[in-house]
Amino acid sequence: MKQPAMFLDRDGVINEVLTERVKFVNQPEDFYLLDGVGEAINLFNYLGYKVFVVTNQGGIGLGYMNEAALHQVHQRMKEEIAEFHGVIDDIAYCPHKPHANCACRKPQPQMIYDLARKHAIDLRHSYMVGDREMDIEAGKKAGVNTILVGDRRHAQQPTADLEFKDLWHVAHYFKWNTNT
Repeated sequence: MKQPAMFLDRDGVINEVLTERVKFVNQPEDFYLLDGVGEAINLFNYLGYKVFVVTNQGGIGLGYMNEAALHQVHQRMKEEIAEFHGVIDDIAYCPHKPHANCACRKPQPQMIYDLARKHAIDLRHSYMVGDREMDIEAGKKAGVNTILVGDRRHAQQPTADLEFKDLWHVAHYFKWNTNT
């Protein structure tokens, strides 16, 4: 039986990026979990959603970091989320340069498709949560529902199905609006 999933962008949804404290997350010391994220992921787990991270990591293709450093960042992310009893089921990333025109870089949906196939995910009952229009576009192309989080202003009107301040608010919306 296929399960629903929460596909989460990483930077700006799970962790800080482009703040006074950190510009880009190229090493574990740059990783700062956003408030409420650990609790939100724990709640998604409790509600029966598989939780996946789908992230563009063009810094690898550009030479700002290597894949070993990325794996260390992701290990730190999983450890910090585990402190809240939350579990990330799997992570997909695109290591290619921006504008590389690869199939895996968002806004293309390949990372979502690959995770869905690998984990028997019901895309119609799943969600892509992101903080930028490219995340929303990838979700729509994959046939999942879309959620925009954060307060970045967009040049165009966001096309997400739902909008929330942050991941904590998303999780609590689902807590109160599901039959679980």
